[in-house]
This record gives sequence, C-alpha cells and structure tokens, in this order.
Amino acid sequence: MSAQPHPRLEGPTQTPTGPSSAEPAPAMGGSGALKVVAEGVLSSVRTDPRGDDGRRPVAWLHISAPGRGVTPSVRSWCACGRDLFAAGQTRALALIEDHVEHRAICPQLVSQEGKAA
Repeated sequence: MSAQPHPRLEGPTQTPTGPSSAEPAPAMGGSGALKVVAEGVLSSVRTDPRGDDGRRPVAWLHISAPGRGVTPSVRSWCACGRDLFAAGQTRALALIEDHVEHRAICPQLVSQEGKAA
C-alpha cells in the first residue's frame, strides 16, 4: 500500500512581510533605538507608603466573650514575660483592670514613652 497524498484544505500560506510579534518595534522618534520600558511603568522600587515609625506591639489583651450562658475568658501577655489567663466574669474583669495597670508600670512600655511623640 502506498500513501496517497492528502488534498490541501486551505490555500497557500503567505509569508508575512512586516516584523513578527516576537521582534521589538522600532522607536517612533526615528532614532532606531529600542524601547525598553513601557510608558507608565515604574522601573525603580518604591518606598513603603506606610513607613515605619518604630512602634512595635508589646502588650496584648485577648478577650473572648461568646455570649449568654458561656464563660468569658481573658488572656493578657506582654513582651516582658507576663502571661496571665482568667476564666469567668469576675476574674476576667479583674484581669482586664490588672492589664491596664501593668501597661502603666511595664518597663517595656515605659521605656518607649515619648519616642514617637
């Protein structure tokens, strides 16, 4: 058996006369230099718009009060090493007050007072 030639379904393919899409287009100014960067695209790394003011979280208070009939809980911790937990409404309220007092006397927080002001 010999292979029969398949009939062409399309007409002859014409070769393109212009530059292909993979080739860079010449510059519009006529200088012949290639265009490296697209217009409107920043080519340098920008600084962080929020900036850094030197503040860091030092003391945290996490309160969990899910709703009626469920026991509330509070966790207070600080960068100085303090880590306390309380469960129940009375103990949770006492720990919240203690956390507020600790923020006034903590050496980590007192040393940062006035730096950002």
